[in-house]
Amino acid sequence: MHGARVVLIGGTSHAGKSTVARAVADRLGFTCLSTDGLARHPGRPWRTPEREVPVHVAEHYGSLALDELMTSVLDHYEHLWPRVEELITSYACGDVGGPGLVLEGSALWPPRVAALTLPRTAAVWLVADDDLLRTRMYAAGRYVEATDQERHLTDKFLARSVRYQVLMRDALSELDLDRVDVGGGRPVAELADSVLSAVRAQHAVGRSSAGA
Repeated sequence: MHGARVVLIGGTSHAGKSTVARAVADRLGFTCLSTDGLARHPGRPWRTPEREVPVHVAEHYGSLALDELMTSVLDHYEHLWPRVEELITSYACGDVGGPGLVLEGSALWPPRVAALTLPRTAAVWLVADDDLLRTRMYAAGRYVEATDQERHLTDKFLARSVRYQVLMRDALSELDLDRVDVGGGRPVAELADSVLSAVRAQHAVGRSSAGA
């Protein structure tokens, strides 16, 4: 899809969406945004030097079973979708002047994106193996130093992220949508190349001429 004005990058948490999206945006000279900026679901449940875990976030992950966590996040994405679609449409149809848009986020749920019929819009999803997701989340959450309760919350977030990716992969396969595997220690520049190659090959949103 030459001349794309919108590039969508989906995937589960810690698949590298933000990093790859920024690299792709830099290559294209596009604006880079996240669906998290439209409305954020309870975020990552671990402390950082700048942030304590809000009480409602700890309660969310601590009190809900995995199926309930999945229902909650998918419902959130469903309610958020009209705002996401409006943003995508404004760039794809030229309502927003200036550079195009690279939009990343887990809210880019494959069936919703695949139903788009907008011009100059492409989509690619990042996929990662479970071990890579675990390694990244444990590092971000300082798992080794964490309390048992903090580890429990991190593990619940990890389990939800892994389950999300299982459902996402199934949807990508069913709909024959393009994805890029981030494993194997691939550098960001190489991942950006793969995303852009998929974008150039697409004849419809998320679908390349060669299939996924």
